[in-house]
Amino acid sequence: MILDLKALFAGDSPIQVDYSFRPEEDQLPNVSLVHVTGRLVNEADIVMSQLSASFEMPLSCDRCMSEYVAQYNFPVEHVLVTSLNHEDEDRFILVEQGQLDVDELVVSDILLSLPMKHLCRPDCKGLCPTCGRNLNEGPCGCKKPIDPRLEALGKLLE
Repeated sequence: MILDLKALFAGDSPIQVDYSFRPEEDQLPNVSLVHVTGRLVNEADIVMSQLSASFEMPLSCDRCMSEYVAQYNFPVEHVLVTSLNHEDEDRFILVEQGQLDVDELVVSDILLSLPMKHLCRPDCKGLCPTCGRNLNEGPCGCKKPIDPRLEALGKLLE
């Protein structure tokens, strides 16, 4: 969705945003529709995006390999400007010719906000390194191998 913000930069009333879009497969694979809500507002000659993006994403847990669907809701809050000084390049979003591609802004924020490790739940126990059983379903019961460096100590305990 491309918004014309020329009137907003001139001091016009806020622009309400409430729509959904499907990101390209190479940007966010397997993502459901991304729902964007919020508004773009000019407060004291500072134009800000006060948006929120929510979506569902099917994932595989990095510890136990089980499939699950994660639900995310990320804020998309930026200060928008029509021109930049060299020192301000990383703090503001440049809106060239008064046109803002909201989809591109939302997708870039989502990519920066996604967690590095995907877990089905915060206390996921993962897989047994010996037999491969999912430890979230219960203990595996296999005998854990003794570190070869500690075998001599194990014989003393017998």
